[in-house]
Amino acid sequence: MKTLTNIPVKLDFDKLLAKLHLDPKSDEAQEFLNLFDKAVLVASPKAVYKECYIEKKGDKTIHIDGQTLTSLVLRENIADAQRLFPYVTTCGTELDEIEIASDDFLQQFWLDAIKAEVLDISRNYLKEYIHNQYPHLKTTSMSPGSGDVQVWPIEEQKPLFAILGDVKNEIGVTLTDSLLMQPNKSLSGIRYPSKIDFRTCQLCHKENCPTRKLPLDEKLIKKYTEKQQ
Repeated sequence: MKTLTNIPVKLDFDKLLAKLHLDPKSDEAQEFLNLFDKAVLVASPKAVYKECYIEKKGDKTIHIDGQTLTSLVLRENIADAQRLFPYVTTCGTELDEIEIASDDFLQQFWLDAIKAEVLDISRNYLKEYIHNQYPHLKTTSMSPGSGDVQVWPIEEQKPLFAILGDVKNEIGVTLTDSLLMQPNKSLSGIRYPSKIDFRTCQLCHKENCPTRKLPLDEKLIKKYTEKQQ
């Protein structure tokens, strides 16, 4: 498992103000600046990944390092690929250490927005790092729990973390009993070689999703629904 730390953090204050609909001249903007400055001082995004080779493929499964991952969509997407990159990226535990009153929901909301931006920094850094290590590979990604429930169920977090090893010790990310990650702004998944930039958004019926990258693709949904039967 490869651990990536010391990831450069460049946060755009004006971009966050716009995202949070804060007037730059308002008192709230000044309060947010105080929080922003604290976050910039401690933010420490991290990532781990592992280069893995597929041991066996089933109709809806792939077997890696003694673990079985079950997803028809993932199996179809990897096609004939043999090398995959399981990963976890995170905003880091340091941002959760910023003291905010338990009843100050506005500050908590602002901090969550900052953490999301730091997670994006980590995610993009990992993507570029893998590309630089393997410049001949064009990769895309899938994550457990992303898209409609049948795409790749969140229960698949367990074998994915088992493949990676001691993620908690390396970057501080743990799985809760409900299989969510802590810190909450963390992302797990598999990067795999692909000529197509697939996004699970294409298989997600969730409306008004703020992180949607591509529109719902009914033809693609029909394709996988028929194959599941």
